[in-house]
Amino acid sequence: MGEQPAKGQLTRRASLNAVAAAVVYVSRLAVGFVVNPILVAGLGSYAYGAWQVLGRLMGYMSATGGRPSQALKWSIANRQQSSEIDEKRRQVGSSLIVAVLFLPILVPLGAIISWFAPIWLNAPADMVGPIRLATAILVTNLILINFVTVPRSVLEGENLGYKRMGLSALLVLVGGALMIVAVKMGAGLPGVALAKLLATVLTGVTFYFIVKSYVPWFGLRRPSRSETRAFLGLSWWFLGWRLVGQVLRSGDVVVLGIADSPELVSVYTLTRYVPETLVTFVLMVVMGVAPGLGGLIGSGNMSKSAQVRSEIMAFTWLLATIAGVGILLWNRSFVGLWVGEEFYAGELANLLIVVLVFQFVFLRNDSHIIDLTLNLKNKVLLGALAATLSVALAAVLVVVFDAGIVGLCAGFLAGRGLLSILYPAMVGRVLGIGLAGQLRRAVRPAAAVVLLLSLALLAGRRVDVDTWIGLIGVSIATAAAIGPVAFFAGLDQNSRNLLTTRATRVVGSLRTGRDS
Repeated sequence: MGEQPAKGQLTRRASLNAVAAAVVYVSRLAVGFVVNPILVAGLGSYAYGAWQVLGRLMGYMSATGGRPSQALKWSIANRQQSSEIDEKRRQVGSSLIVAVLFLPILVPLGAIISWFAPIWLNAPADMVGPIRLATAILVTNLILINFVTVPRSVLEGENLGYKRMGLSALLVLVGGALMIVAVKMGAGLPGVALAKLLATVLTGVTFYFIVKSYVPWFGLRRPSRSETRAFLGLSWWFLGWRLVGQVLRSGDVVVLGIADSPELVSVYTLTRYVPETLVTFVLMVVMGVAPGLGGLIGSGNMSKSAQVRSEIMAFTWLLATIAGVGILLWNRSFVGLWVGEEFYAGELANLLIVVLVFQFVFLRNDSHIIDLTLNLKNKVLLGALAATLSVALAAVLVVVFDAGIVGLCAGFLAGRGLLSILYPAMVGRVLGIGLAGQLRRAVRPAAAVVLLLSLALLAGRRVDVDTWIGLIGVSIATAAAIGPVAFFAGLDQNSRNLLTTRATRVVGSLRTGRDS
């Protein structure tokens, strides 16, 4: 029998998962910080922007692979406390069967995207071949991901994602090193894509041996037809959400690349780099805690689940507020020191990017909770509506009104606004939390963040730092000053107590090495 989470283990496992998420996040941040300027310099502004667009296109295409590893992760998370080992092994078998079933969709679609990508990007003649080859390699990588991520999905579904966290961070560093080698060798876009493929294979092999060590039940059983059909049905909804989620999160890059230019994509993505790291960090921490929350939901403990959600929302708000203020104050200086001030999108665009980040992290928090219920239909349909509105509004503002990055951000903010009400309402019905109560509790944090961001926007016009040491110093000082202000001004007594109690328990559990 695999290791089952007993009562009281969730704090320690959630703590370790959060630590693991932070370690991997810092690794990715460090890699991105080093690799992106090398890519910009080595590939050039056009090719770098094209690489960003191709990455987003692969995200959309990944939805057509059925998302079996994602369905497997949440299915295992929902069954954490089950002792039916054969059932879990049949879930693994179902995920591999579904991955094979989607190949007839992935392969021809990949061929189509590989052929037309240079046309969509208005590629000059000398870039047509490299873009097609790079896209074909990325498609191959995408196909492999459905198979090689199965072990990792099982490990995370069993709430053991923190195992071998140092090795996970090392794999991130290796992937970045491979990209640098590709650029330095002059391999261009195809070389960078091949580096990504090699990193995927290496990660898959590594996690296979890790999961064999920590999940004794891991293995395969042939599922029945009814089990495969049920898993396929769940995968279809995860497929739908993957496509919707990609549009909601990164459709802006594709819209900008097609409606305007890859050069403007370079400016947008480099200005958005620091805000994007915030999204990544919050999502990784929430994803680390989510399997434990899945066990609570699966066992029917909705009152405890509601409390955990409140903690997640309060933590997310506090982190996003601190980061948002820092970004409005210092992002111009960061971009200028990092890649050159010509890649900074401007004050208004910077503000709208911060607001987009705020909106998205809260949407994804509730999105993950809905995933844990394994009932995705309404979430996907509503998300599809919001994604369609977002793309349409952004395209009109960029193409018709020539509003550039500002119009792009405004379109996505308006289109995604629908979900800012509907997703909390859906989660509230599951956890027994009324929407009216949620809105009342949101008034104080909303007022506080508007005030703090407004002050930061005004101050940001007057401050500048021209050294890395100075930038690091003022960033740390900003976080130290804003953190307590946001904590007391934006969170009510109950939220402060929840976070304080959780922090105390986390420190205690990590210090003693026991589950608290």
